[in-house]
Amino acid sequence: MKRIQWTGTLKLLLAAQVLAVQFHAPPALASPTHDIRIANGLSTNGLSTNGLSTNGLSTNGLSTNGVNTADFATWFQSDPQQKDSLMKYVVRCGLEDGQSLSYTDPVTAISYTWKGLLGLTPGWAGGAPVTEAEQQVMTACLVAHVNKYGMSVPLSVLGRNSEREEIPYSQDELATYSLPEGCFFGNLFTGEGLFVGRDSSSLGATESSLRACALMSSATESACAPVKYVGTCASLCTREGTEPYYASCTLNGDAYLPITTRLLPEEVYQCGDGVCQATEHCGTGTTRDSCAADCGACP
Repeated sequence: MKRIQWTGTLKLLLAAQVLAVQFHAPPALASPTHDIRIANGLSTNGLSTNGLSTNGLSTNGLSTNGVNTADFATWFQSDPQQKDSLMKYVVRCGLEDGQSLSYTDPVTAISYTWKGLLGLTPGWAGGAPVTEAEQQVMTACLVAHVNKYGMSVPLSVLGRNSEREEIPYSQDELATYSLPEGCFFGNLFTGEGLFVGRDSSSLGATESSLRACALMSSATESACAPVKYVGTCASLCTREGTEPYYASCTLNGDAYLPITTRLLPEEVYQCGDGVCQATEHCGTGTTRDSCAADCGACP
């Protein structure tokens, strides 16, 4: 599928941690032809408090050197459950399929292993400090995984990595994930912002989707703060040739490397289809915010 503060009392723990953290390289593979079709469910809280620019990863790389630092341990221990979730997506975005990154918490002795998939930041994944291009494409990938409802939805991810190499895709993938969704970009590391544009028609009042950030944002309000809705992709971004994804997006004079997404058509729900979705509410009407046919009258 394609898809710690440094104190004397912790030095021995950190020395032991060196042996507990492993960076696993993938076996030799032929040129990938598989599609990137991935599930997503990163909460917006994970982005607003991620602190990737201050946890040691930015200067030590997304590798053993990055997680084997006092800064990373302090950051991770502040909320292990949330940070574990975020690292799952960071590693999925940054490392290649077949690679993984393992970490053992020096305080709790709990071990974590996060698996790679997209390979968007090869330099950073190899232990080098993160470049601006890697900051942008990692941000875009993380924002593309944000789901307002924190629920898993199949997703097609398209674009290029930080070295401008294309994420593999097939015509079958484009046909199956036939609904263009959005373009995602920004820079978490510098605080420039997190942005989403819409790449399809806006949803009607009777329609809804778990993928609300692009599809359900309005011209004046984002459905996924702190992610900001900035309009249509076509008005902000450019393609190269006939590529099914955007190669660059520009906002306020700044250019960004984006990620483009596509969905299965059935990920858009309709009030009246007989199922009360997480995106719909009880009421007496026929809209997603008052869907009597699916969710009944409110108590």
